Amino acid sequence: MVEYGVHIANVTTTTTLQTLTNIASPFSINTIINYINETGLLYSPSLIKRFAFSLMAKRFLILSGLAGSGKTQLALAFAKALVEDKEKQMCVVSVGADWTNREPLLGYPNALRPGEYIKPENGVLDLLIEANKPQNANKPFFLILDEMNMSYVERYFADFLSAMESHEAIALWKECNNGSESCECNVPERIELPDNLFIIGTINVDETTYMFSPKVLDRANVIEFKILPDEMRYFLNEMKNVDRCSIIGKAAGMGTDFVNLANVKELDKDDEAVNTLQNFFKELKKVNAEFGYRTATEIFRYIAQAKKNDDTEEKLTNHDILDAAIIQKLLPKLHGSRKKLEPVLAQLWKLCFTEEVHIARENVDKAIYKESADKILRMYEAANANGFTSFAEA
Repeated sequence: MVEYGVHIANVTTTTTLQTLTNIASPFSINTIINYINETGLLYSPSLIKRFAFSLMAKRFLILSGLAGSGKTQLALAFAKALVEDKEKQMCVVSVGADWTNREPLLGYPNALRPGEYIKPENGVLDLLIEANKPQNANKPFFLILDEMNMSYVERYFADFLSAMESHEAIALWKECNNGSESCECNVPERIELPDNLFIIGTINVDETTYMFSPKVLDRANVIEFKILPDEMRYFLNEMKNVDRCSIIGKAAGMGTDFVNLANVKELDKDDEAVNTLQNFFKELKKVNAEFGYRTATEIFRYIAQAKKNDDTEEKLTNHDILDAAIIQKLLPKLHGSRKKLEPVLAQLWKLCFTEEVHIARENVDKAIYKESADKILRMYEAANANGFTSFAEA
């Protein structure tokens, strides 16, 4: 799940190749996986699938984990592959520690010059305006917020969080409030978060960052990046050159279908999913970390996307899909003292197995939900070692 090697020279895409890649075609996660592998960036196919299907189920995704584990590079590679025009359809912003309001993302009306609106220099508002144009409705647009927890998310991102759930437009200003008939800028009074906009945030956890509140985590899928011993061994022995530019526009023809699939509201559930969620709900409620109707709906939507759109030879199993849903939607809100969480973590561990086994590292592979069992074990061990634990690990 890490980036291997170094950056090499940009590759100029020929006009013929660009024309071919822009031809409309069905979205294929198998093709996306191959394109990403061709750049020299190495991620497990299951991670790329979880990334794509999470975005298709919910257009807000948070990538958490160790610094340098490839979070930003995966977001960039995926977005670059699907866009026709990188400059207009992508915006990458590094969140500043001094962000205390929405102005760095949405700008502000100039109080000294009525009728003038100051746009943020990072291009976020321009991206939103472009994404809202009727002629771009079927094109994917990507907003990537790097190191999202460098400041309090609720301070600068509150309007986005509200708009995601209310589906109401964000009020920007009273256009031409000086009473004149024309304005010098083209900023609307209100801006929507359109259905073709996908927001990806990355977070690192250390002494310089802030924890996310349950309000934020509840509105996103959270994918944790971790580096396994086998992956580090491969990296040290098989370093490859990385060509980040070779993927630009390669899957642009799939962009329309990707947007269309992301707007499908189909839900998929079976007895296993229903019973598992009910059991997790009962345990999480004991520590006031239970989930609501929105979370359950988004889990069923993720299951539907993962089952319907996996065109690889080694498809995700039903256990794999539900496992990912648990770790991405149910566990991120867990944090607290050992006294509070240890009993609940022990019970959640049991729910990951078909038979009762002792909570220990050597038993993780026996779980039907292996990723969730591994995460629960790590949180359990942290609670015992430090007296406190949380989903986010430094």
